[in-house]
Amino acid sequence: MSTETIPKLPNERAQQLLKVLIQRFIRDGQPVGSRTLSKKSGMDLSPATIRNVMSDLEELGLIAAPHTSAGRIPTPQGYRLFVDSLIRYKPPAQTDIDKLKIQLDRRVSNPETLLDSVSSMLSDVTSMAGVVSVPKGQKAILRQIEFLSLSENRVLAILVINDREVQNRVLHTEQPQTKDALQRAANYINENYVGKDLNEIRRRLLDDLELTRDSMNQAMTDIISVAQSAMEGAVSPKEEFLVAGETNLMEFAELSDVETLRRLFEAFSTKQFMLNLLDKSISATGVQVFIGRESGYKILDNCSVVTAPYHVDDDHIGVLGVIGPTRMAYDRIVPIVDITARLLESTFKPGG
Repeated sequence: MSTETIPKLPNERAQQLLKVLIQRFIRDGQPVGSRTLSKKSGMDLSPATIRNVMSDLEELGLIAAPHTSAGRIPTPQGYRLFVDSLIRYKPPAQTDIDKLKIQLDRRVSNPETLLDSVSSMLSDVTSMAGVVSVPKGQKAILRQIEFLSLSENRVLAILVINDREVQNRVLHTEQPQTKDALQRAANYINENYVGKDLNEIRRRLLDDLELTRDSMNQAMTDIISVAQSAMEGAVSPKEEFLVAGETNLMEFAELSDVETLRRLFEAFSTKQFMLNLLDKSISATGVQVFIGRESGYKILDNCSVVTAPYHVDDDHIGVLGVIGPTRMAYDRIVPIVDITARLLESTFKPGG
């Protein structure tokens, strides 16, 4: 968020005119002149008075004149004041809520599959780019393990984690292992530990072996003991984010030139860039709005990013949000991002 000091408006008249100007610019995308403000402000002010107020707002850095236009447009500081003080946020339209609920009510077997669809949902509902980060520290759940004999007392352990990530580990054993012994060891682990977190499996595996050692041969005991080290080498899925609807940004004139789009799409493909941005919201309470340079990235100077954290459980937190032009309908977008995070949390809760 911005650390700049946002100037205070001198009076309610300036406040109302700035609010109307920003609302009109968000709606039409065109500089707003004093004549339009006179008609739409609902205030009985002369054109001269309105021009004087606009001059004051310009001196405060809240609006600016693009090129030689007689009208004015909001600056990032103007948007910040608007977002923080002038908007009256309203609940999302019921049609938007229904769209979100329909998607989230399609139960899936694991969180990652659900998260795959959240960025698309946000993009569809807002007509902007939707983004969601996979929660930090998300558990690595074992779905399957297989062993394959290699040469020179080596065994390849193939671990399927969280349904879609495959990790391979080369294990070194004290003696060659037969295909049957490897299959029995894999069967034992798959029957007893599939669906459990790798950390839990590592803790339990050797203890459980002590209890069952008498009922299995030495070869199987050896390979399962070595497999325990494979669990130590396996890691939780890499932190990542999912983005959808980048091409929606082409519909906004201020973002539509080829060079801007090229740089934007390159930025989306650079994971660390987005992860750093989303991390700024990880410990926030509620919705955060980054306007222009507040994101910390020059490529987003003409964009705003609206984010909200969500909790999968007490420890695992992710962030979802929307990226669009600074000229976005904040009064609509902010509540949509907020309710999406809350609906997603309720989906993850047991019995949710």
